[in-house]
Amino acid sequence: MDMQEVVEIKIEEGNLAILQIIHPLKKIISKKFKTMKKQALILGIGLFYAFSTAAQNDIDAMRFSQITFGGTARFASMAGSMGALGGDISTLSFNPAGIAVFRKVEISITPSIFSQNTSSTYNNTNSSDGKLNFNLGNIGFVTAWNAKENNPSGWVSFNFGFGYNRTNNFHNRVSVEGVNKTNSLLDTYVANANGHSADAFDQFSTDLAWQTYLMNPDTNGNLLYNHVIKNYGELQKKSVESKGSMGETVLSFGGNYKDKVLVGATVGFVNARYIEESVYEEINANNDTLNNFKSFSYVQNLNTKGNGVNLKLGIIFKPTDWLRIGGAIHTPTVLGLKDDYSSSMHSDLGSVKYDTVSPKGSFDYSITTPFRALGSLGFIISKYGLLNVDYEYVDYTYAQLNSSPNVFTSVNKTIRAKYTSTQNIRVGGEIRLDPISIRGGYALYGSPFINGNNKNASRSSYTGGIGFRENNYFIDFAYVFTKYSEDNYLYDPTGLELNAVKNDYKNSSFMLTFGKKF
Repeated sequence: MDMQEVVEIKIEEGNLAILQIIHPLKKIISKKFKTMKKQALILGIGLFYAFSTAAQNDIDAMRFSQITFGGTARFASMAGSMGALGGDISTLSFNPAGIAVFRKVEISITPSIFSQNTSSTYNNTNSSDGKLNFNLGNIGFVTAWNAKENNPSGWVSFNFGFGYNRTNNFHNRVSVEGVNKTNSLLDTYVANANGHSADAFDQFSTDLAWQTYLMNPDTNGNLLYNHVIKNYGELQKKSVESKGSMGETVLSFGGNYKDKVLVGATVGFVNARYIEESVYEEINANNDTLNNFKSFSYVQNLNTKGNGVNLKLGIIFKPTDWLRIGGAIHTPTVLGLKDDYSSSMHSDLGSVKYDTVSPKGSFDYSITTPFRALGSLGFIISKYGLLNVDYEYVDYTYAQLNSSPNVFTSVNKTIRAKYTSTQNIRVGGEIRLDPISIRGGYALYGSPFINGNNKNASRSSYTGGIGFRENNYFIDFAYVFTKYSEDNYLYDPTGLELNAVKNDYKNSSFMLTFGKKF
C-alpha cells in the first residue's frame, strides 16, 4: 500500500477493525517520509521555524520583561518605593545611588514564602487552584570607606556592594474547565493540516493528533482533513503548572559627594529559569452526541533557562534636609535563552487507545527587554518617619526576540502591535517608633497591553510590615498582597467562536530579613 492509498482511506466512525489494521502502516509510512525529509535537510529547518513561531512568542517577551519588587523585607513592605531614599541592599537593583547612603558594613538575608491562588472562569464554569513556594528573596552585603574629615576633594565616602535580589517569581498553578458546544482544539490541527501532506505536519502538535487518529484524511484524497468529534459538546480541561524565577546578582559601586549628591552604578547579572507543564484534555461529556470518542489528552513540557546582563546608573540629590530627588536608568537586558521541549498525546476512541510522543526539541534564542527610566521623590519627616514616591516608565514595544537565523520577524511585529508603554507608580512610607518601625505601601503596575481583552490588566500590590532595629542588627518582616486579572485562550481562537478564560490572580508573599551591621 503506498502513501496515496493510505490518504484515500475513509475511517468510518465505529469501524475500529480497519483503524487497527491501518495504524501500523500509517506510522511506518509517516516515519519513512520524515527520514527522507531529514536527509534533504528540510525537516530541521521546518521544525526550527514551526516551534519557534508557536512556542517562543510575545508572551515570552513579556514574561522576562516584567519585573516585580523583591529583595529585603523592608524594601518590600514599602512597595519597593525607595528610589530617593536608599540605604537598603534592594535598591542596588533599582536606583544604585542608594548604596552611597551606607556608612557601615551591612549584610542581610531574606527567606520568603510565596503563596499563589488563581480563580478561572470558562464558559460559565468556575475553578480555582494554587501553589506554595519557599525561596530566597535577597542575600548580600555592602561596605563603606569613609573619607577623612575636611577632605578637600568633597567626597564623603565610597561604597561597594555585592548580592542577589529576586525580581520575579514564576511559580503558578492554573486549572480551567468548561463545556464547549462550538469547537475543539482539533479544529486548529485540521486548519494547520489542510493543504499539506502528513510528512509536513508539526511533530509537536498536529502530527500527534494524526498519529493518534484524532485527525483523519478526507475521502477525496485532496489533502483535506477532518477530526473525530463530529458534534461538539465536549468537556474541555486544562491545567498549567509553572515554576522558576528571575533574579539578579548585583555588583555595585557608589559615592557620596558633600552629602548633597549620591551616585551609583550597578552591573546586573540576570539569571532566569522557567519550567512549565500543561495538560489539555477533551472528554466526551455526552455519549449521545460524540460517537466513538471518549477523550484525548495533550501534554506539553517546556524548560527555559538562560543568563543576561544589564547596567543601571543612578543619582540622588539632597537639596534640603527633608527632601530627596532620585533618578535612575536601566539599560535593556539581553537574555540568552535555551528552550528544551517535548509533547505527547493520548486518545481513547472507544475500544482502541493510542499514544504517541514527540521527539525532544531544543532551541537557542535571545530576548532583549525594554529600557527603563525611574524618577523618585523622598521626604524625611525629622526622626519620626519618611515617605517615598517612585515613577517608572517602560515601553514594552521595544522588547524583542532574536535568533540565528532570525525567525522572529512576525513575533516582533506582534509585540509592537499588541503592547504599549506603561507607567508604574510605587508609594511607600515608614513611621519610626524606635526601636520599632511600622511600614506600608502601594504599587500600581500599568497594563502593557494596548487593546483587546487585557488592555486593563494592571497589577496592584498592597504592602505592610514591621521592623526592629538596634545599632548592630535588625529584623524586618513584610507582607505583600498582589492581585490582577488577565484573559487567555485555551488555544488559537483564529477563525473560531472561542470564549476567553478569565483568570483572577491573587499572590501573597511573606518575607523575613535578618541583618547585621559592623
